[in-house]
Amino acid sequence: MLSSASCCNPKELANSHLSPALAQAPQQVTPAHHGASRPSGPTAELLVVGDIVTNNPAAPAAEAMAISGGKIIGIGSQADVEGLVTAATTTLKPGGVILPGLIEPHMHIWTSLLTYPNVDLAHDLCPTLDDAVAAIKAAVAKAPAGQPVCFKNFDPSLYPGEPVLTRATLDQIAPDNPVLVWNASGHFMYVNSKMFEAAGITDNTPDPPGGTFERADGKMTGVVGEPPAEQLILKGLPQPSMADITKYIREILTACAAQGVTSVREAATGALAGPKELALLHQLNGQARFPVRVSTAQFAVLPGHTPVEVAAMWKAAGVTPFSGDEMLRADAWKVVSDGSNQGRSGYFLQPYLGEDNGGKSDYTPESLRVALKAGLDDGWQVMVHTNGDAAVEFVLEAFEEILPGYGDHDLRHRLEHCSFTMDDQLTRMAALGVSPSFLMNHLYYWGAAFRDTILGPARAGRLDRVASAYAAGLRPSLHSDYNVTAVHPLLSARTAVLRRTKADNQVLNAAECATPDQALAAITTHAAWQIHADDRGSLEVGKAADFGIADGNPWGSDPEGWADIAFQATYVDGAEAWHA
Repeated sequence: MLSSASCCNPKELANSHLSPALAQAPQQVTPAHHGASRPSGPTAELLVVGDIVTNNPAAPAAEAMAISGGKIIGIGSQADVEGLVTAATTTLKPGGVILPGLIEPHMHIWTSLLTYPNVDLAHDLCPTLDDAVAAIKAAVAKAPAGQPVCFKNFDPSLYPGEPVLTRATLDQIAPDNPVLVWNASGHFMYVNSKMFEAAGITDNTPDPPGGTFERADGKMTGVVGEPPAEQLILKGLPQPSMADITKYIREILTACAAQGVTSVREAATGALAGPKELALLHQLNGQARFPVRVSTAQFAVLPGHTPVEVAAMWKAAGVTPFSGDEMLRADAWKVVSDGSNQGRSGYFLQPYLGEDNGGKSDYTPESLRVALKAGLDDGWQVMVHTNGDAAVEFVLEAFEEILPGYGDHDLRHRLEHCSFTMDDQLTRMAALGVSPSFLMNHLYYWGAAFRDTILGPARAGRLDRVASAYAAGLRPSLHSDYNVTAVHPLLSARTAVLRRTKADNQVLNAAECATPDQALAAITTHAAWQIHADDRGSLEVGKAADFGIADGNPWGSDPEGWADIAFQATYVDGAEAWHA
């Protein structure tokens, strides 16, 4: 089955494509400490006046906010903060609504770099196959002859019949340019004859172990499967420079800020180059402050090393829990237990529709415990990718066995995606103190496919169970898993409330619709709590002055319009971080 989006693009591919540039990355982790010289004082450096939405139930609205040293020292009416204002105070009166900064608790910077500059063929942009073909034709027409043209996020599972792009089709579109089209999963690509030629591949090239060049009548069709074969294709493309990589990183983070986000968690740091990735992030933040705060989850796997050895590498580099600074901090330990539900590699208790395959775990029970303990032994919050219901069960059983041995620490361990769950699994998560982070737009983009062709209606109704998570006493968050979906927290929140699929606008299990307050908490205070950022997500005295200026107020409007709310600027520590 040639479909779907996965948690991350295959890391070995990104590593091979980016490694020459990453070889230039610094070895030493050196935090910038931008805010170290700004202690909070008794009077305001900045006074923000306007329509302020606090996300504090005790005082949901305000008209003035006093800020000193990046912290809120007063909020309420103008009279309430009058005594904090001096002649030296700067006043900001923005034209829009002042909202708490939104939190993106699971996205990917590094693995997204593999396809970042490519032309986007996402279903949102190309709702029909003809639209995707037209976008390919348009990009090729603009390119000089001989220049490779690359595309990303083509998703056959969202088109009738799950069509692929063949070599013959791409040859007709681009007879003079190498063309590479990534399947959204990263596990397949579609190429033309010129791309094969640029990579030095002929019809006689054998399949590498673990990879496939699809053939018909002895001729390659242009469908390339799995990283070992894809890696050979990538040899025909120019490799990005360090300047490219640094530019792309800033553009990715800037796009987050443009959606009102002031804090993100990068959810697989080190997957390509180990601690050098974090060292480079610190270097870039030192050169110019990032537009958003970045929390990192250190990846547990590096080729040729055990998780215990990887943990030792992080520790030797000085990367320990909560090390870093106010803009860039190492917070978690990341483990991936299964694959992609859309790609039918998520691990399920029952087979996929029409198949005898229910996916599988990436670990044995013993090796999973080793990977989890490697992070727990060093005091990390552990976040585990779990897509299928069997993966959730597999990881919960491991947590139930080993977490009691680590005492009652407030590390807020997480299950990532936690896509399909049973009632008892949510109850057991609450008992363990493990919270879910839902890739909510799984439902928006792929809910109809899960219902109709992948899992069936009954199981599809158990996708992203936000309402049940709250009923079980959990504190869920919502995330994008960028670049699987775009960073757009208000779209995720809208999806949590409405549970409507993009394909046919049908509600997928109305019993799981979240309330507006629940959905907004999941992209603010609960998401902040999950990334150990209790000083964010609402505007209150003592908290960070992280806020956005928007043209609408989701706390006071119909969820139907949330995704259309536009941001004009964001502020981090009371300083402008981004503006439109």
